[in-house]
Amino acid sequence: MQADPYGEALLDIFHQSATAEPLYLHTSYGDTDEMPVDVFFRDEDDFSELEHIALALCDGRVMDVGAGAGAHTLYLQNKGFAVTGLEISPTVASILLQRGVDDVIQGDFFEHEDSKYDTLLFLMNGIGLAGDIAGFRRLLQHSKKLLSERGQLLFDTSNISYLYEEFDIEKPDHYFGEIRYQYEYRNKKGSEFPWLYLDQEKLVEIANEEGWVVQILFEDENDQYLVRMEPRAESA
Repeated sequence: MQADPYGEALLDIFHQSATAEPLYLHTSYGDTDEMPVDVFFRDEDDFSELEHIALALCDGRVMDVGAGAGAHTLYLQNKGFAVTGLEISPTVASILLQRGVDDVIQGDFFEHEDSKYDTLLFLMNGIGLAGDIAGFRRLLQHSKKLLSERGQLLFDTSNISYLYEEFDIEKPDHYFGEIRYQYEYRNKKGSEFPWLYLDQEKLVEIANEEGWVVQILFEDENDQYLVRMEPRAESA
């Protein structure tokens, strides 16, 4: 069975295990970060301004993509929304159920179909699951199949160009927002996986080419910004 350091770390925190250890994130730009796992178990008092704005804009039937331990899913559910939490990790999906999320789907976003949503929500850089520029185009195309006629995407992402200056490394030949991560927990490493961050210029360029209308709704001091997108209406 494939190692799931991320899921194991969340499970230990959920069960308040006395033997819980730090969750590490190795990066392709040379840094190793300790992930604050408790961030996945926050309540609304701990949400950032960006998160509060995004959650206030949710409408109709919502899918929380990459729901984690369900902080945003449970918030919306408690507000009366019909909300689905989607998680690719079986362990994390089980945490969602144990925490009381009514509708949980364990699986890959790109394989999910035959449902319609008014809002697809990707918070905490959740759009990064696209992996690379080609994957982001695929995500936009797939999202059109999942959205209702009034549907919207809500997500945050970041311009990470500063990292290359901070770590004094050259930008890669590919798009600089395409990076690779690897989780480590209890000295066990998971598989490497790609993750995508988008600067605003690249985001708008791709969205226009794929037939989406873009609104930049909020930007913080760390170059993280909140986006609302909806498919462009077809010309008659």
